[in-house]
Formats: sequence, structure tokens, C-alpha cells
Amino acid sequence: VGDVVGHGLHAAATMGRLRTAVHNFSALDLPPDELLAHLDELVSRFDQDQAAAGTDAPGISGASCLYAIYDPVSGRCTMAGAGHPGPAVVLPDSTVTFPDMPLGPPLGLGGEPIETAEVELPEGSRLALFTDGLIRDRGRDCDEGLGVLRGILAGLSGDSPEETCQAVFETMASAHPGDDIALLVARTHLLDPGHVAEWELPSDPAAVARIRNEAAEQLSAWGLEEVGFTTELILSELMTNAIRYGSAPSRVRLLRARTLICEVADGSSTSPHLRRAATTDEGGRGLFLVAQYALRWGTRYTPNGKIIWAEQPLTASMPSQGGPTAEELLDQWADIPG
Repeated sequence: VGDVVGHGLHAAATMGRLRTAVHNFSALDLPPDELLAHLDELVSRFDQDQAAAGTDAPGISGASCLYAIYDPVSGRCTMAGAGHPGPAVVLPDSTVTFPDMPLGPPLGLGGEPIETAEVELPEGSRLALFTDGLIRDRGRDCDEGLGVLRGILAGLSGDSPEETCQAVFETMASAHPGDDIALLVARTHLLDPGHVAEWELPSDPAAVARIRNEAAEQLSAWGLEEVGFTTELILSELMTNAIRYGSAPSRVRLLRARTLICEVADGSSTSPHLRRAATTDEGGRGLFLVAQYALRWGTRYTPNGKIIWAEQPLTASMPSQGGPTAEELLDQWADIPG
């Protein structure tokens, strides 16, 4: 959730630019603090370009943003803010808290590092992100507004996120608000532990075939035999890359949610790059094939290395790219290409 300085057409255009930037940065799988650091640099660059052009339009500096990432496996939510109020957390027992989190300066001002905060969110918790226009108005300050918000959220334990937003707006938003108001409410859902499968990946090429076979058995247990060939293809490439170019420790993880996610983690921070191999090249086609058969794929960096992930649908409805089938490709692959 974010907010910009001012009102009117320029403010709306500014918000559109920042929304597009956040959307693009989020596709890179960046942690919240790193994403906001990139956004801060972008806002500074916008203002510098505008000043160099000699326009009379106000700058973008002073915009605020709160960015959160929720992990449905661990139940942890990682957040970072730039000049923006922190969220409200509603636990399943209706307890409402406002987590302490480091608040960085607004976007475009720079100078201070952006820090993150982590909170544990049990199953069924609600996370409410909002702009200061919701809690501050002509008739109340921020502390009073937070107290009112706490009382409303505590009394809405069984409501859906949509109903929660409606109830909060009906109570707190005046007919003629003095500032723009945005409210985002999300309910947490933990991934069933039975929908997570993990393996340690030794630095032994022989382990690729074993883990691939065990993964196929797990897919069968989940009723996902239809995507088995494609998953084996993707896992073969990602595990082979981890053994050849990564460093220990390495591990493999399958997540069955709304999609099937394959992850291979290792201790190296070096990321592979997708390229189109020439006809005469003997290798270099692995990640291209992953990109062909995955809905999305990417790299997520961790304090201990990186995770390469690929996302697939739960059925074999993935559109063909006009090449061979996954089965034909898998038959052509050795576990460690020569």
C-alpha cells in the first residue's frame, strides 16, 4: 500500500507510475527492504529528471509505501516501510496489535537504510494495510484513529476481508475526507504440511535420478500424475545446475498450492541466466526449456544463497510452445548432460 503527496491529476499519474514500478520490482522476487530501496532510487531519479527538464510539476519525493511478503509455509510475514504507517494484525482470537517496525524515511529522501520486521501470523489471521487518511482526519489525530480502528477490527472476527473493509469504511471514513484513503485486508492461510515435500540434494550426480523418482511418487500421491513428465524435466535441469554450478548445502522442495512450485536451493549467490543456444551448441538449453514449460520461474536470494523456482499449473493445460512434448524432451536428457 502506498500514498503520494498532493491531490488531483498529477498525484493520480504519480501513483500510477509508482504502482507500475512496484509491480515490476515484485516480479524480481526481491525482499521488502531491497524493493523499497530500488523504489527510493527510482523516485529520486524521477525528481532529478523532472528538475532537469524545468517543469513546474511538483516532485514525487515524499511518497510513502508499506510492502509485505507472506510465506504460507512458515506463517511469517516480512514487512518494510518508507514513511508509511505500519499495519494492523488481527489474530484468530480477535486480538488486535500494531506491530513495532522500523519506519524508514519517505521515498526519494534516501540517506537511511530500510529495515525489515517479521511477524508470525497464525492460520486465519487478518492483516490490514492502510494509508494515514484512514486514521487521521480533521476531528481526530493518529493515536485516536488507531484506537477506533482497533475497536472495529476486534469486533469483526468472523467477517471476510471484503466485509471488514466495508465495516471500517462505514465507521471511519467521513463523507468528505481530507485525504485519500486506501485499505487492504488479507486473511492468512497456512499451506498444509502434507502439501510440502523436501529432499536434501547431495553433490552427487547419481542423486538426481533418485530424487526425481521420489518426486514422481509424491506427485502420484497428490494426484498430479498429469504434470509428472514436465515436473521431472524441470527438476532435472534445476538439480543439475545446483550440482554443477552451485555450492552445498542444496535442497529440493515441492509445494502443492493453487499451482505446483518446484524449488531448488543451494549455497551460491550466483544466478543462472536464460539464453538461446545456437544450433551447434552442445549445451545451454536447460533454462530455456524450463521457461518453455513453466508458467513462471525466477531466482530468490536468501541469507544463505539462492532458490531457483518454477511454477506450473496443477493440470497439463499448459499451452505448447510448438516444440517437442515434455516426454520427448525428457527422453533426450541425461541427468548430467555431456
